[in-house]
Formats: sequence, C-alpha cells, structure tokens
Amino acid sequence: MINESDARAKILKAIRPLPPRKMSILQTLDHFAAEDYFARLPLPMFDNSAMDGYAVIASDCSPRRIRPSADKSGPRLRVVGEQPAGIDRNLSVSNGEVIRIFTGAPMPKGADAVVMQEDVTRNGDEIVVTADVDVGEFIRKRGCDLNEGQKIVGKGDRLRTTVIGLLASQGLSEIAVGGEVRAAIISTGDELVKPGEKLQPGQIYDSNSVLLQSLLRRAGSVVTSIQHCGDDAKSLRKAFESNAKNEIMVVTGGVSVGEHDLVQSTLRDLGAKIDIWRVAVKPGKPFLFGQLGSCFVFGLPGNPVSAFVTFLQFVQPAILKMMGANDFDLPQIPAKLKVDLANESDRAHYVRGKLEKGTFAPIGRQESHALFGLSQSNALLRVDSGAALKAGETVQVQIWD
Repeated sequence: MINESDARAKILKAIRPLPPRKMSILQTLDHFAAEDYFARLPLPMFDNSAMDGYAVIASDCSPRRIRPSADKSGPRLRVVGEQPAGIDRNLSVSNGEVIRIFTGAPMPKGADAVVMQEDVTRNGDEIVVTADVDVGEFIRKRGCDLNEGQKIVGKGDRLRTTVIGLLASQGLSEIAVGGEVRAAIISTGDELVKPGEKLQPGQIYDSNSVLLQSLLRRAGSVVTSIQHCGDDAKSLRKAFESNAKNEIMVVTGGVSVGEHDLVQSTLRDLGAKIDIWRVAVKPGKPFLFGQLGSCFVFGLPGNPVSAFVTFLQFVQPAILKMMGANDFDLPQIPAKLKVDLANESDRAHYVRGKLEKGTFAPIGRQESHALFGLSQSNALLRVDSGAALKAGETVQVQIWD
C-alpha cells in the first residue's frame, strides 16, 4: 500500500500534457493557455476621458484667469466642439476654449484635464466652471492599465472570464489551449440500477456514475461513454476494450479484494500495466491506477464518498495536467476548527465538512457510504494518521465548491 502523496506523484509523473489546439476565444472558458501571451496593444490605447464633461486647459479654470466679464462664481469658457466616444475627430483647444466630451472619448489636443458636467453651468456656447480643476484630472492616460509587451497570460494559466476579456481587448479571436481529455465511466456491480428504473430487493441506484460525470465535466474533460457492467469478467473485458480509445477510463467499484472484485484481474488479462493498487487514505483505500494501451485507467472504490475523495486527490490532478494546467491542487484556505478532531487510524483521513465564515466543522457521518453528509459539505480537511486537532486551531482546508 502506497501513501497518497507518493501515489499522486507517481500518477503525475506518468501523465503528459496533450497536444495543444486552437479554439475560438468564445469557447475557451476554464481551458488552459498553451503558450504565453503578451500585450500587443496598450490599455487604454489613447488618452481618453473618464467622465462625461468638458475637456479643458486646467490653468483656464483658475480664478485668476477670470475675465472682467466673467461670472464671479467661476471662469467662463467657450464651447468650440464636441467629441463623443468613437472615431477621433482630431479636435483641439486653445486658452479660453473647451470641448464637450463623453466617457471613453479621445482627448482633444491641448486639453490637459476634464471637468465633470456636474461641476459646470452651461449657458448656450459657454460654461462656467464651479469647481477646482487639476492637470490630468479625469483623464485615462495611454497605457496606464497595460503596457505593450507586458505579459498578460502565462502558459498553463486557467482562462477565466476576466482573462478572456483581457485577451479580447488585444484583438485575439483564437487562443491556443491544452488538449481535450476524453473520458469514459464504467460502473460495476450486480446491485446497481440506473436511476429511473425499478429497484428489486437488495438493489441500489447507481449514483456514482452521475457523480463522476459531473466531476469529470467540472474538471474540464469530455465524457464520451457511460457504461454499467455486472460482476462478470466478460462484460468488463468488453467495456475496457471498447473504451481504451479514450485518454482516461474511470471505473467505480470492483477494485477491492473480494471474489466479485474483477477489475484488476480483467485489466491484467488484457495486458494492462497496473502501477498503483491500494492507497493509504481514508476514505478510498481500494484505488487502482494503470494503463491499458495509451489509455490511463483509474479504479475508484464503489462507496460514493471514497470515489469522490479519490477523484479529487488523484483523477482531477491528472486531467488538469493533460489539459496543460500549471497548478493541479485544490484551492486551500485557512479556517478555524470548530470541534476537536482525532485520527486514530493508520491512514490519513479526509474529513468532509462545511467551511463558513472562516470556520470549518465536520458535517454528518464520516463513513465512506454517507452521501448525504457529503452533499452538505464544501471542503475537505486532511488529518494525518495519529493526529489530534483542537477546536480553535487554524487548519488548512481544501475547497471544491
């Protein structure tokens, strides 16, 4: 039996990123950049107004510039044009002149500030400025947000919504992303029935296939096949052979040591190489990792919580590496522990619980079959073998939701 950190390292060593591909920028959400991207254009691309108002020469707005005919409440300046957002009209101002301007519009030549429309009184073609105006006020300077040549996305970075928006600002319509991971799900067990069908005494619904399908899709893979096999080697063999064309196969159930646990022996009969069998983790000890041809096979326990935990710790990192990600870990954040916890087993224990307002508390029963407690959880706490944690301690919890 191998510990979970060594198992994870062994899996990731065997996995290689898939060849990259080009995708429309509209389809790249939550994919991973296959190369570095640098700014081709500055942001903003030109000096522009941050407000609706008037482009002015700041010194014209000083009280000492007031002409004898001016309203004593402020300088009186002449409106000589209008610049909306859009095509630059190449306007300019001289002393005593202003340009009506709108948010995002290019700055006229000669203007060095914008006064908000709320800070002027307009009378025909003249305005009276009623507030102090400083040089540079309400002007977005060219390149103040992003300079040409600045790195905006690194290879392996996740393409989040805001990052995609930044790439679009550079005029990019296609992005190079990591390869597509095709996955097959194979559930095993004579006791399983597809949801929607009638149960016989002793049978249960196949929830693992549905759970794994959602996990695989959330991880970014494409589920190409979902099959169920009874506890017989013939149907397993056929399912393995037909799905070996995928990048990965996720098998749930049948990986323990009982007389009806036929996954490992059937894979070996097909010539599969088994690299890992049984991991020192709770829940999830009956875990298998191997390779059938070019397809990586993950055998997960039949209990749903065990399948969930081993998927997050071993399968999801492999998928992320195949997709070209540079970070395979679940996000971790510190939290205050609400209760005492002790792990007296010989395996590290992943406790399911609720992270809320900076505190973490176990939720529900912690047995490997306890699906309801898992459904109310949003975080995992790893407790080392033999460890004892006290309420109030700060712990690091993994979040998945």
